[in-house]
Amino acid sequence: MESKRIVGLTGTNGAGKGEVAKYFIKKGYRYFSLSDLLREELQRRGKEITRDNLIRLGNELRLHSGPDILAKMVMARVREIDGPVIIDSIRNPAEINYLRQQGHFLLIAVDAPVEIRFARVKSRGRDESAESLEEFIAKEREEMSEASEAQQLQKCLAMADIKIWNDGSLEELYAQLEKIE
Repeated sequence: MESKRIVGLTGTNGAGKGEVAKYFIKKGYRYFSLSDLLREELQRRGKEITRDNLIRLGNELRLHSGPDILAKMVMARVREIDGPVIIDSIRNPAEINYLRQQGHFLLIAVDAPVEIRFARVKSRGRDESAESLEEFIAKEREEMSEASEAQQLQKCLAMADIKIWNDGSLEELYAQLEKIE
């Protein structure tokens, strides 16, 4: 049996991972998000879906069920479908290692200057738990932990097969992505 093409996305908040995902969806990829798994669990628990609660729940699940638990949860869903998939919101090296074991896996890291990312996040209208650029930067530091059960975004960025610097237009982003396939 041929292994399924899996593209993973990691990157900083507001860097453009969602736009990269949309690009792959248009190419026929099915979309999955580790953050969506956390949102579903927060809803089941009757908790508000905030950035702080997403981070807290992800760290709790990794602590109790292993640092690759979210990757295992998403792969249970991925195995049920045919065709290529894109998996968004990868934030722990153990998730990457698990997904690399699943077959044809490519990790793309997306980043952009912090000021641009903060402006993008503010325009989303979601509760990002940061009202100022300083709070945004402080929140980001929480995602760059060294603890195995926590988010280790910096390590994930370093593990990427391809790095995308997204400080321009959507057309410029798509031009970078067209070189990948």
